[in-house]
Amino acid sequence: MITLLGGIACLLTLVSGNSVKTQESAAERFVCTAVPADADPGCPMAQEALSQEDALRSNVFHLRETSLEQKETIGNQKETIRELTAKLTRCESLSEGDGKHGSWRKVSGKPEGKDTMGDLPRDPSQVIEQLSRTMQSLKDRLENLEHQLRSNVSHSAMPNDLRETLQRRLGDLEHQLLNKVTELEDEKSLLHNESTTHRHRTESTLSALLERVNELEKGSSTFKSPDDFKVSLPLRTNYLYGRIKKTLPELYSFTICMWLKSSASPGIGTPFSYAVSGQANEIVLIEWGNHPIELLINDKVAQLPFTIGDGKWHHIGITWTTRDGIWEAFLDGEKLGSGENLAPWHPIKPGGILILGQEQDTVGGRFDATQAFVGEMSQFNIWDRVLKAEEIGNISNCTYNMPGNIIPWVDKNIDVFGGATKLPLEPCEERLSES
Repeated sequence: MITLLGGIACLLTLVSGNSVKTQESAAERFVCTAVPADADPGCPMAQEALSQEDALRSNVFHLRETSLEQKETIGNQKETIRELTAKLTRCESLSEGDGKHGSWRKVSGKPEGKDTMGDLPRDPSQVIEQLSRTMQSLKDRLENLEHQLRSNVSHSAMPNDLRETLQRRLGDLEHQLLNKVTELEDEKSLLHNESTTHRHRTESTLSALLERVNELEKGSSTFKSPDDFKVSLPLRTNYLYGRIKKTLPELYSFTICMWLKSSASPGIGTPFSYAVSGQANEIVLIEWGNHPIELLINDKVAQLPFTIGDGKWHHIGITWTTRDGIWEAFLDGEKLGSGENLAPWHPIKPGGILILGQEQDTVGGRFDATQAFVGEMSQFNIWDRVLKAEEIGNISNCTYNMPGNIIPWVDKNIDVFGGATKLPLEPCEERLSES
């Protein structure tokens, strides 16, 4: 019995030990391996699975590096496109600046160290040379980009599309730059032509000034009396004129007399104009183009029946009254025209500006060269009443001198501008020398 119990105990011990050994052996041989769905479960593929996993990891790592490189390349290319776009915008803004041709303006805020065009020089030839250097730099950068793209073409199909896009955009930008260069060359030629024209005009003006200086040197250094002078306006420009320092009071009638000498054609221009706030044509005497001489009062027009552009001195007399707008016109003391309904019952407004030799489009300014008076004038006088025909005749034939009671012809009462000059003159003596 004891022997039987000992045998059983021994058997249990042996079974228990084998069980533990079997579990330990099983634990040491258990391996988790990724097996394809269609593989034979009984065929071990551990080594093959490890090889595929390493290959996949290598591909992922390589694709990640390629992606980073492409992102960097795209960033550089975007920067290049932004620079080119900025340069084109600057070129367009420079060609459309203030003035017909504009002026070269500096552009601030550009970061140093970048391949930008910088501040454009004022000389168009330097601009063209700088644009040429910029285009060559762009071509070099494009070749570098193409080289980079060719080195990466084996890794991905994306650089081919990107290269084509960049080539197309850079080609367009290069074409636009070439157009700008052509425009700048044309502008340079135009500027050269304008400079030549301006030089000729300057030389002509200087010659006229020299002639006037010579005339002054030959004449007397002082006038015989305060009214023995003339105002000379030899060129048809918008900057030669005289200005009466005094202004007009409110007038219900007036008489204006003056001596004029002109041979300008077509039309002598505007001997005088009086402008007030709200009405630039309050009183104007003008012969413009092939039109007859016209008297304007409050922008209403009366045509005068004579011409004086024969290069000789003539005495002009004009009278007007607000009652029924009656007017009269005298040439060399003879009444040649009259009429009525010229701005009837309109009083002449006070406080305006009286200009000799220019027609005012605004009070005191905006002169038009085509309407400028060309010639000489003297003895411009204004009275606040209608002079009798006998009085005007006596003034014109130099029987007696009668200064205007509103605006007299006095040296200190007249300023001249833009090259207009005051020269000694006694109109009656000069008129006698002409006959």
